Amino acid sequence: MNQPVNQTAAPAQAAHARPEINSPMNPVYRRRLLQHRIGMLFSFLAMAAGLVVLAWILLTLMIKGFSAINIGMLTQNTPSPGGDGGGLLNPIIGSLMMVGIGTLISTPIGILAGIYLAEYGEESKLAQVTRFVTDIMLSAPSIVIGLFVYAIYVANVGHFSGWAGTFAISLIAIPVVVRTTDNMLKLVPSSLREAAFSLGAPRWKVAMMVRLRAVKAGVVTGVLLAVARISGETAPLLFTALNNQFFSTNMNQPIANLPVVINQFAMSPYDNWVALAWGGALLITFSVLALNILSRTMFSQRVPG
Repeated sequence: MNQPVNQTAAPAQAAHARPEINSPMNPVYRRRLLQHRIGMLFSFLAMAAGLVVLAWILLTLMIKGFSAINIGMLTQNTPSPGGDGGGLLNPIIGSLMMVGIGTLISTPIGILAGIYLAEYGEESKLAQVTRFVTDIMLSAPSIVIGLFVYAIYVANVGHFSGWAGTFAISLIAIPVVVRTTDNMLKLVPSSLREAAFSLGAPRWKVAMMVRLRAVKAGVVTGVLLAVARISGETAPLLFTALNNQFFSTNMNQPIANLPVVINQFAMSPYDNWVALAWGGALLITFSVLALNILSRTMFSQRVPG
């Protein structure tokens, strides 16, 4: 009598004969593991190279910059060519004025534009155009912004001024705030909006009082990152605010600022000016570093789920 054939024996034996997917005996697994290790090796080498260059820059900056840091640098005006002593008081005050006013201009514009994009961006052609222009401004070189302000403002009034520099850095900060606000508002769960709508709240109040309040920490982070971005911009200020050797708070005239002074002093043949340039560069670096640390620690907040 013919014996019944076990239908599951052959597949079971074949499966047992094949190596496991993640077994070292599997050639496909070995090839993928090799590719993974090669990719991780190149990634590690690229990261190490970047960190080495960054550490080299920071070490050089600290060695040369700390030697110029003193009380006189923070309390005295820039010295005359070839003069001894002096400081960076006037460019520090000028930079604080322009960055401060530029932040006051760019913050409300950027936040309101970001709210418009997040709330009406899916159903408005204007929002799509605004988002496209914002992306272009984010990637545009800052010198282009400076030339634009020079053409429409400086060339018409006939002189450089602190206001021109403020407008230039404001145009650089606005797209940063817009993009950050737009992205943060998109993280708010739809259920939170629907709950507010179910209570009868109008759309503008939901956007301002519910969505924006839920991500206020992220929006503040975007504002601080924008401030860090514009604090060290040199190219647009060369065409707008220029420089002033003397102490001045008149925003309608050329005004001293740290980026332009560093650029001018670093290329000079005077040792005192070069030392002050290193000190100013270290001051800007630590200021930007402090803003980045502040934005990532004190204002870190999770979006409510």
